[in-house]
Amino acid sequence: MGNDGNRIRHPIIDRRTFLVASGLGVSGFQFGSPAPATGRGTAAPARKPARSTILFFLCGGASHIDTWDMKPDAPTEYRGPFRPIATSAPGIRLCEHLPLLARQAHHLAVVNSVRGTVNTNDHHAGYYHNLTGHVPDQSFRTLGNNRTPFPDDWPFMGCVVASRRPAHAYLPNAITLPHKPSKAPYTRPGQFAARLGVEFDPLYVDGSLERPLEFRVPSLTLQAGVNRPRLSDRRGLLDTLDEARRNFDRVAGVRTFSRQQQRAFSLLAASQTTAAFDVAREPLPVRERYGPTINGTSLLLARRLVEAGVPFITVFWKENEAIASRCSSAGGWDTHGNNFNCLKDYLLPEFDRGFAALVADLAERGLLDETVLLVTSEMGRTPRIGDPRSGGVSGAGRDHWTHCLTDLLAGGGIRGGQTYGASDRLAEYPHERIVTPADITKTIYHAMGIHDLIATDREGRPYDLLAEGEPLRALFG
Repeated sequence: MGNDGNRIRHPIIDRRTFLVASGLGVSGFQFGSPAPATGRGTAAPARKPARSTILFFLCGGASHIDTWDMKPDAPTEYRGPFRPIATSAPGIRLCEHLPLLARQAHHLAVVNSVRGTVNTNDHHAGYYHNLTGHVPDQSFRTLGNNRTPFPDDWPFMGCVVASRRPAHAYLPNAITLPHKPSKAPYTRPGQFAARLGVEFDPLYVDGSLERPLEFRVPSLTLQAGVNRPRLSDRRGLLDTLDEARRNFDRVAGVRTFSRQQQRAFSLLAASQTTAAFDVAREPLPVRERYGPTINGTSLLLARRLVEAGVPFITVFWKENEAIASRCSSAGGWDTHGNNFNCLKDYLLPEFDRGFAALVADLAERGLLDETVLLVTSEMGRTPRIGDPRSGGVSGAGRDHWTHCLTDLLAGGGIRGGQTYGASDRLAEYPHERIVTPADITKTIYHAMGIHDLIATDREGRPYDLLAEGEPLRALFG
């Protein structure tokens, strides 16, 4: 069952139904079919499992050679103008434009040998590989950017975690913010529960560049045929929750409201939910520490959700379209052109401020040991400078490069201040202690104390959610 060629297809769930249901955000409600724990797999370690994971996904493909796997001795046409700097960990060097994170390097494990090769070297396949741990199947080659999510895809790691934890008292077990990548119709595959069941999909919470303190739930919808308008979310999440409380008694009686939707509706109407999402309650110095951007504020909200006990929080970097033309990109990490100025002036300062604040904040609050942090992307960038699509060498861009990327991990029992593996001298290919996205995914499961990955399909047949890969046990102290 672990072979994509024998993937289970559920004819009663068509693709349109899947995509609609995936917006309902009912992850963690125990209506699905993960098999009961059987003890199969690696015995649980003596250490206490982490309570939560925060996945920070740098949408677009972050340049590993310009950030955390720098090659200062490589030829100029590879290394670029940036220089590495010393950090709080003797064995770690980071880009000079990451000074705040450099002070937190003693908390980091830098994995420089992730072999993310996929058969299309594109965004859809890169998302899928790094979010699920599974190598993309042949459909990614044949469909390209039209390969949108399928209901029998392998599940997102966050949804697997959600399915294996008891239901949260008043929040979903998996929450994704501040957007769902990417703009329709090019929704990225790999971010849903898929074959595990839509009841374990993340709750999607939207934020905006213009109002970074406001978050909203975009898709609490009534079933087709119910003559009530969609629950309004235009004035932000807090207004949505207030409206939900006022109207819950009236709406809850509608017979065609599904059980999952009723559960989502009632939980989102809880007063505790309002408090968890109210980032404006944070003291101004704390908000300033993370930065006034939507990505920084999303990381702050992720910390609040950790405090509320949510098992898995995903922050997908939200692109800024105002800089898209300057970087030959969508305004994120897909720096086809002007790579170095886009990193120096926009991407790295925003990342540095927000993520360094998150690491330090969790450590100061005593939450880092029980929270796993993972920073990844769908790919690295071509080590040799120059993308033909943006003027070649003169365009100073870097193209897609799924052959090698770096992941950052911290917390959850992972020993900080270390590097794991290495790429070759040009950062083109992993060279030492080579790992795959399956190994990274298994490492997250290991840190969260999830060791039984057997689920059952609709016919009651068992299958392994991720047969490939092994946890990187050497990372743990």
